[in-house]
Amino acid sequence: MAQKGPDYAAPVRRILVALLVLVLLAVFLFWQIDSPRAERLRAAVIDRLLPGFEWAMAPVTRVSRMAAGFQSYARLYEQNQELRRELQKMSAWKEAAVQLEQENAKLLSQNNVRIDPALTYISGVVLTDSGTAFRQSVLLNVGARDGIIDGWATMDGLGLVGRISGVGETTSRVMLLTDPSSRIPVTVLPSGQHALLSGDNTALPAMEFIESPENLRPGDRVVSSGDGGVFPPGLPVGQVEQTGDGRFRVRLAADYGRLEFLRVLRSHPAERLADVGLLIPPPPSEFIGPPMPPVMNLDPAAEAEHAEQAAAAQAIGAPLPAPLPGPQPAEDRDRAEEAND
Repeated sequence: MAQKGPDYAAPVRRILVALLVLVLLAVFLFWQIDSPRAERLRAAVIDRLLPGFEWAMAPVTRVSRMAAGFQSYARLYEQNQELRRELQKMSAWKEAAVQLEQENAKLLSQNNVRIDPALTYISGVVLTDSGTAFRQSVLLNVGARDGIIDGWATMDGLGLVGRISGVGETTSRVMLLTDPSSRIPVTVLPSGQHALLSGDNTALPAMEFIESPENLRPGDRVVSSGDGGVFPPGLPVGQVEQTGDGRFRVRLAADYGRLEFLRVLRSHPAERLADVGLLIPPPPSEFIGPPMPPVMNLDPAAEAEHAEQAAAAQAIGAPLPAPLPGPQPAEDRDRAEEAND
């Protein structure tokens, strides 16, 4: 059996480790020396050895850059998610702003409608549209607590819409001009022709009972006439159109497809005269005209004597004596008429 030679690896390893420790200790002590000469030597050593270790530092530098890149990507991802959330919020705010802008435009358009300054109004929001084949109406969020009265006219920002046909405590129903039971008197301008606008469940209500149809022209303005006290006069209704069958209809000015806000006009009924005599003014204090004949004052004795003569003549059937001058008493007139008969 072969014998192993002496093992020199372990002593050499110990010597190398000891030398390495001594070198490191010497470098450590040299690095702690506070001296200008030592500082210059340390700078020279670093300048000499550091470029040679760039190949060894390259992987470390690349790994550190990759780590920094991953951290930057994570921050970018978080910022992207935050921006997405803010964009969703801004989209919701934009939608709300657009709706408010549209509502504001509708309200401003209502203010642009020229109506009688004596008429005041209440604005309401359309809650539901209950239009059917037999009824055209909408529901408003104003009612009796807001002072709404049945029969008041309603308008949008463009023209007449209908009238109040039912009032609740907090809501009210509006019968549209297109309802089959809607009948309102209108005036066509500039001809001044009067007619009756009748709803027939279509977008173009028909005009009936026209005074002079030959005076109407397509495009003429149609306004409420105020006849019958149904609506205040002068409210814009629409424009005249003539269909293929020759009938005159009205293209309504109100936008029935976008009824969101309505203006309820406070209209007051016209004052009715209870006494026709109030139309005739009382006569002036000083009468103007020819002087009245003077009234004769008769003697009471003469009147008594005349009455006795008349009674005696009536008893015997003789003709009555002539009446005395001046106002004749009612009894004498009656007796004279009976005697003449």
